Amino acid sequence: MTTRFTAAIAALAILAGCASAADAPKVGDEAKDFELAALGGEMVKLSKLTASGPVVLVVLRGYPGYQCPLCTKQVGELIGKADEFKKAGAQVVLVYPGPADKLKEHAGEFVKGKDYPAHFTLVLDPDYTFTNAYGLRWNAKNETAYPSTFVVGTKRKVTFATVSKTHGGRAKTEEVLKAIPAK
Repeated sequence: MTTRFTAAIAALAILAGCASAADAPKVGDEAKDFELAALGGEMVKLSKLTASGPVVLVVLRGYPGYQCPLCTKQVGELIGKADEFKKAGAQVVLVYPGPADKLKEHAGEFVKGKDYPAHFTLVLDPDYTFTNAYGLRWNAKNETAYPSTFVVGTKRKVTFATVSKTHGGRAKTEEVLKAIPAK
């Protein structure tokens, strides 16, 4: 089997039963485990991260033909509060979805010139495997994913969830910080 065919089969297995934003994780749900490659190539697995503390999971729009200015602003605000996330013991995982072709290149453009703290990781979601599995695929012309933010506790329990059906309407950084479970 080719790698592409194997990846397609795996994606279909993950997607079974998960088709719309109504299926996105909600407060109290167990977040589905996933493993995605970071921009640097290292693999990031949710269950491994939550074993050591809470995770703030931010789903960006990726590259819908341009670098989303609202995503850029949101990530800037999160980085601006990096010390508070660190104090809370939280890892911040930024999901950058899109077609596999040129995804790494576009993600590289997104992070260019930004200084990411060690507890922030940008992961790639090629061909929307994660986005679809989480019910966050915004399947319209020039769209990629619903901008979303989740706080996932140590047992992968979702303690905060915001899914925006517009480009705006994103979770405020202060709300996210308040939703991080105490150590």
